[in-house]
Amino acid sequence: MMKNKSLIIKRISAIVLAVAVLIFIIDFLNRLLTPKYMSGPLDGAFIAEYYKETTDHDAVFLGDCEVFSNISPVYLWENYGVTSFVRGSAQQLIWQSYYLLRDTLRYETPDIVVFNVLSLMYNEPQNEAYNRITLDGMRFSFDKIGAVFSSMTEGESAIEYFLPFLRFHSRWSSLEPDDFKYLYKKDKVTHNGYYMRVDIKPVESLPTVRKLSDYTFGSRAMEYLDKILALCRKKGIELVLMKAPSLVPHWYDEWDAQVVDYAEKNGLLYINVLAAADEIDIDYKLDTFDAGMHMNLTGAEKVTEYIGGILTEKYSLTDHRGDAKYESVWADKVKFYYDMIEAQKAELAEYGRLIHFGAAAKEE
Repeated sequence: MMKNKSLIIKRISAIVLAVAVLIFIIDFLNRLLTPKYMSGPLDGAFIAEYYKETTDHDAVFLGDCEVFSNISPVYLWENYGVTSFVRGSAQQLIWQSYYLLRDTLRYETPDIVVFNVLSLMYNEPQNEAYNRITLDGMRFSFDKIGAVFSSMTEGESAIEYFLPFLRFHSRWSSLEPDDFKYLYKKDKVTHNGYYMRVDIKPVESLPTVRKLSDYTFGSRAMEYLDKILALCRKKGIELVLMKAPSLVPHWYDEWDAQVVDYAEKNGLLYINVLAAADEIDIDYKLDTFDAGMHMNLTGAEKVTEYIGGILTEKYSLTDHRGDAKYESVWADKVKFYYDMIEAQKAELAEYGRLIHFGAAAKEE
């Protein structure tokens, strides 16, 4: 009897060990073969940084590059005492924003969610590369599963999002030092989701605005906007809509009218910073790093000043400055912010361009 019991224990132990080894191998392969996004384009590293946060946030911003290049949480903290995080990513589609909101609510319930409306232009999944920039950084959960199945383009396999080494197995032959350096720990590249650039590339000209056959936002896009609104109301969160002052891609008057109408019908605040660009002194010769698609540091701080003023005036947001719970955490964030400003300025002075602070994706 004792022999049988001992044999069973040994077999169970062997199975547990085998499963543990298999999990370790799969995790190692996923970490090794998945792109690290630490050199060149940094976009793919943005989403995962949220999970390193240790305090909650008054406001969470959702959307595409028009939030991660336009909203500076450090500026909001220093000037208003508001804590915030930008859960933005390149070409973040509205259903991805919805699932990122659900994912965020697993950790906290902010007072305000600000959604950037540019992604309403897309009614269908677009591109695997952009999908991965958003989805690979999400922790595994039912929300990630929902985001994956909502975002896949034709020919993609869901299992490759959950076991990315299956998708990137061919990288074996092209592994670089970064793949080993950042195997278990990555550098911090954003400031609570804000992607900083201090360089300037002025707007010299704009592409011809093409006419559309239909300016109506798609039913799927509007369905997910309804879902974001319903989720916010269920959780007692104020939903705010915004449009950044980016000149590219073109924001049509017909699109704006639909957002205005939606906001009025649902009692929402809509902040159109593009329309207020002159009022807040946006200078497209100085405040953009890529000819009008994204704001640089000076532009982002102007946008953040404007939005911060509106949010703190309209909503009862607590000024956390002086609160020990937040002060030490944000002191480190502030230092990192200003250290990066100086580092980027020094790099510009030496090389005439930024070479160590990879560029975000250039097209939405």
